[in-house]
Amino acid sequence: MKYLVPAAACLLVLAGVAYYYFFTSFTGSDKTTYIYVDENDNYDSLMQKLEPIAQKHCYHAFTTLSRHSGMTNKLHTGRYAIKPSTGAFMLFRHIKNGMQEPLALTIPSVRTIGDLAGALGNKLMIDSATFARAFSDETFCKKYGYDTTTLPALFIPNTYDMYWNVTPDGLMKYMQKEYEKFWNDDRTSKVEALKLTPLQVVTLASIVDEETANNSEKPMIAGMYYNRLNYRDDKYPEGMPLQADPTIKFAWKQFGLKRIYEKLLFIDSPYNTYKNPGLPPGPIRIPTIAGVDAVLNLVHHDYLYMCAKEDLSGTHNFAHTYAEHLLNAHKYAKALNERGIK
Repeated sequence: MKYLVPAAACLLVLAGVAYYYFFTSFTGSDKTTYIYVDENDNYDSLMQKLEPIAQKHCYHAFTTLSRHSGMTNKLHTGRYAIKPSTGAFMLFRHIKNGMQEPLALTIPSVRTIGDLAGALGNKLMIDSATFARAFSDETFCKKYGYDTTTLPALFIPNTYDMYWNVTPDGLMKYMQKEYEKFWNDDRTSKVEALKLTPLQVVTLASIVDEETANNSEKPMIAGMYYNRLNYRDDKYPEGMPLQADPTIKFAWKQFGLKRIYEKLLFIDSPYNTYKNPGLPPGPIRIPTIAGVDAVLNLVHHDYLYMCAKEDLSGTHNFAHTYAEHLLNAHKYAKALNERGIK
């Protein structure tokens, strides 16, 4: 019996030492720290990232575990969270098994796929050039049912839980699932009632979004363009051209234009809605959810024309006839001239 007490004491000491090295807070901080392991990292560069943030005893414990596990030969890329409760053993398990922490990735409502690639490259492991090449590759887009002109319709601006090391293919598969969730029965029934397709709705929404940032007015603007799409007479047997100024900016890739002069209307482009009836071949931006829902819930009226208000508020005057529209256009042009806006 006299040997049991010392043995038990030794076990307690050993347990205490093990706990201290392997289970106490790796960083000693009360805040979560993140470690990023990319394709260029090896074991040595990982340890260089860990050393400045680790408590010395935890760093040595992690080194011992990793060297005896074979982890030194292969690392899983990813974004790994080191929480205040994370010890050397837990961190070792997470990195060894690729148990990374997702991040909140926002898909923004941007004008071009190049802008989207840039936003993704700033948040994810894959750089923007890689995303841009994928998005401009017809073969890549075709795998997911799109081409380079219709691809923006896939992306629903929102914030998603995404892994930092997601590939372009992984992103596309993820966004396809989110797309299917977005186009639920309610939205799909509204699409069918308008006798449009989801792509046409998104394309029209992209124009509406470019016309105004005022969400309350978007259903009115959507209703006006919808009227033009469906208008037929002797002059417009194929439908009245949309004559949407934002499509001209898109065709010229000059998004900062304040005024659309007549000389700009002759550009040979499928996005020139002054020359071509109907919708352009694809969205002119990734539209907002508010823009899409504005089209699905458009206001049914009989306006065919609109012009930005002379108070430059970003809202519009609507007109039934071209004569009324010319009066509104004159007031707007006068306001621009008085302010020296070219």
